[in-house]
Amino acid sequence: MLTSITPDQWACLIIGAMGIGVSKSGFPGISMLHVVLYAFVFGALESTGVLLPMLVVGDVCAIRFFGREANWQHVRRLLPPTVAGILIGWLMMDRLDAGQFKLIVGGIILALTGVQLTRTFRPGWFDSVPHQTWFAVVLGLLAGVTTMLANAAGPVVALYLLAVALPKWELIGTSAWLFLVLNVLKLPLSFQLGLIHWNTLLIGALMAPAIPLGMLGGRWLVGRVPQKWFNLILLGFTAIAALRLIGWI
Repeated sequence: MLTSITPDQWACLIIGAMGIGVSKSGFPGISMLHVVLYAFVFGALESTGVLLPMLVVGDVCAIRFFGREANWQHVRRLLPPTVAGILIGWLMMDRLDAGQFKLIVGGIILALTGVQLTRTFRPGWFDSVPHQTWFAVVLGLLAGVTTMLANAAGPVVALYLLAVALPKWELIGTSAWLFLVLNVLKLPLSFQLGLIHWNTLLIGALMAPAIPLGMLGGRWLVGRVPQKWFNLILLGFTAIAALRLIGWI
């Protein structure tokens, strides 16, 4: 696997690894960057096995930088439905048409992004919805299935955390702890599916140093962006991620 990677592909892998760091520092919509670049080099299915251990490294770094800011109420609220979604995604791996799934998830994310953007300027609209149990269950299930099938649940979780109006540092810390638990749980499932093996771990180890570099850049940016602009930028990246899933960009 290593000997067949071209210099251009190595550049894509390094940029994608730095993108993991940036996405873990508060801009999860950028997660589509590493998903697309690694799928370009390895293919959609094989790339999930390469990325997953790297995402765990990113989660550990994110907890080191932001973990003390976590809001545990929302970690506990999201964790059960998200774990259930991971198990559903694992069972669906060999049965689901990936193209149709991406289209459905992209459409849902885009619709929710529109709703959240509306609430940014009309705070009273849908005010009670994010705090209802069904909202956490639906988004948690969607995030779990999406993270198992495509390592692309960052925008879904970001939409939930934006909807419940978490401050930016709490949002990042809460997301860091949630994804560490989820990605560690996914490791044995991906081993069982044959997606993680010696070659994927070796590539991940080579790319891992680029992850904290991207995270340092992301943290610098987050620290200089006001809360309202942070929310709007996050929604913008989320919309781009949704459009990429749908295949419009």
